Amino acid sequence: MKAAVQEAPHKAGLDLANWNWKVVHEFVQQRFEADLGRSTCLHYLHRLGFVLKRPKKRLVKANTEQRADFVALYAAVRAEAESLGAKIFFVDEAHFRADADLRGKWVLRGEPALVDSTSPRLGEKVTCYSAVCLETGEVEIMIVTENCTAATSATFLRQLREKHSQPLFIIWDNGPAHRGEAIRTYLSTPDLHLRLIALPAYSPDFNADEAIWDWAREEVTANSCLGTKAKVQEKVSQFFNRLSERTAEVQQRCRTILQARADALTYERVPLFPQANHVDFTLALV
Repeated sequence: MKAAVQEAPHKAGLDLANWNWKVVHEFVQQRFEADLGRSTCLHYLHRLGFVLKRPKKRLVKANTEQRADFVALYAAVRAEAESLGAKIFFVDEAHFRADADLRGKWVLRGEPALVDSTSPRLGEKVTCYSAVCLETGEVEIMIVTENCTAATSATFLRQLREKHSQPLFIIWDNGPAHRGEAIRTYLSTPDLHLRLIALPAYSPDFNADEAIWDWAREEVTANSCLGTKAKVQEKVSQFFNRLSERTAEVQQRCRTILQARADALTYERVPLFPQANHVDFTLALV
């Protein structure tokens, strides 16, 4: 049974999605012709060393070599940013819906865990860009009223450029909204001193900004049906406004395995902002 529970149930001949006490009961009944109760099944799981955890996705399409190369690149980017006085921002987008984001909830033993919902339509949502700088704990946000496109991404880059005078490194994924004519046009701006760096494919665990979205849902939409887009926007804006006073927590929450792996590397500092042909070098990445 210990070997079986470490794999998916279907590998043990059970046409079910996930292990729970009922699946253990069926497995034992089929293999050993024994009829165990709920508490006995759970007892055996604990006795064999199993604990219940919320899983994380293992991204099997991620390329190990590309991820390792990116760690080395990021380590060099950090060194170059420090020497230039530049800032590194991780950028991402997310939706916040007006219906409740169901999460674990403390209730008295024996009481059901229920959350009221007015069943708002899917259109009652807020779409945001955000960016986080791990070195300073700064967070920027931009709420958009339409779908994310190259044009809205260029607008957010422009907002970052206007608020921060230093050279900027922008790290984000290679999604469709991060490519296109509007991006290329903006990057052709003279003396922009802004470089885009694409994360390796299937590597959201490298993006520090992912933690911002999970944090916002934890404090804004978790088990709360806000009902309308306007209410969601109000609450989301309040959350982000408070982050300027929580920079230490931002730095702690948003640190990922990327930073840990980069810390372990010995690297050479390679100039990443060549003075000549800066715009062409940037455009080559888009």
